[in-house]
Order: sequence, then structure tokens, then C-alpha cells
Amino acid sequence: MDIPKEVPTSITDESWAGLTYHVRGAIVPELQIDLQDAKVFFEHHVLLWKQVDVKIELRKMSGGVKRKIAGGDFFVTKGVGPGRIAFSRDSPGQVLPIHLEKGDGIDVREHQFLAATDNIDFTFERVKGVRNMLWGGSGFFMDKFRAKDGDGVVWVHGHGNVFVVDLAQGEEIDVEPGAWLYKDLHVKMDAHTAGLKTGLFGGGEKLTWNRFKGPGRVAIQTMYINPVEGDLTGNQDA
Repeated sequence: MDIPKEVPTSITDESWAGLTYHVRGAIVPELQIDLQDAKVFFEHHVLLWKQVDVKIELRKMSGGVKRKIAGGDFFVTKGVGPGRIAFSRDSPGQVLPIHLEKGDGIDVREHQFLAATDNIDFTFERVKGVRNMLWGGSGFFMDKFRAKDGDGVVWVHGHGNVFVVDLAQGEEIDVEPGAWLYKDLHVKMDAHTAGLKTGLFGGGEKLTWNRFKGPGRVAIQTMYINPVEGDLTGNQDA
């Protein structure tokens, strides 16, 4: 297996799915998108600036009742071109573009989605058990993005530095549960726990990690912010 490779911190004039974008800034990065005739959707609080010609609309989410119960929203915000629009999360890290061809998909850790082209299908799934082992909760949410209507882009924010490993068929890697950022659609993820003995008369400790099995990419972030503490929208994990 190849070791995870560092992701570039800046991108200039990258084009995909009918739009051009840029990633600028080395500490708290900015994603800037030239919309032209394209549309993107995003969470309300990540908008940094826009040209006045860019229109702002609401996009209704599928499964709205379930999202509201889970602490999410019925709607996300949509930017409509022509013009430029920029986004940022209030955290040091990196912005990663994920180019999806029609039929592809990625799964992203909750609260780290930044923006996506409007043709991307956006749902979510509760992953039970992993957070229960770590924080005494009942699971965490994973955002699911699928390119069902043509090529698209999803941009995510990784805390700290971000590395990506491309797993071949059957290859595996163990990642600390707070450290993975996204995985490709076909990458399988399971929770594993190992008991650690502290001595003949001492108690035991447990070490938990997520095991990912290829084929596909897994992104790893070097810093994790618990949404309970780091989510400025006021949403908390269920």
C-alpha cells in the first residue's frame, strides 16, 4: 500500500463540471468559484463574500424531517451565477476539491462539507457505534454526495493538514476515528477495538480505530474538531 500523500494547499484556475475555482490562503483557506452560468449549494454560515450579481436562493433538502430531528436544516443555500462567490470555514486547515464523474460518490464526515455543484445529490446517514465507543453518544452523521445527473464537484474543509491514500482492491488502512475526512463510495469502513493490558494486577484500556478497505480513496486530517465545540451554527451531535 502507498503511504498517504499530502494535498496541495493552493489551487489556481482549476476547471471541472463547467466552472472554474481557486483555493487561496495557507492558514484558514478560501474557496473562490467563478460561477458563470453554473450554480452551487452550501451551508448558510460558510459564505465569505460574493459579487453583487450572484443571486442567493434556497434549495430544499430531501428527507427534511429526518434532518431536522438530527439537528440539520430543511434547506441549504444556493448561489446562482454569473459572478464570483467565496466560502470559508472558521478553522485552520485545507480545502479539497473532489471531482465526481456521473455515477460516482463520496461520504464526508459531518460538518466538513463546504460547497458542491447544484447537480449533486446530498443526503446523510447516521453511523452508529463508532462515536458510542469514543464519546458516549449514539453515533455520528456522515454526509453522502452522489453525482447522479452528470459530472460535479464537492469541496470539503479538512482541519489541520490533509493527506489522501488511494487503496487498491482489498487494501486496508486503520485510521483514528476523528482523523478521517472523506472516503470514496466503494470504500468499506468498520470499527475495530483492541484491548490493552496495563499489568498483572492493573486494569485494561481500549484502543478504537476505523478500518477502511479499498478500492478507493480515503482522506486523513491531522486535527479534529468535535462539532459540539467547533460548530459555530449551534448544531450539536444527536
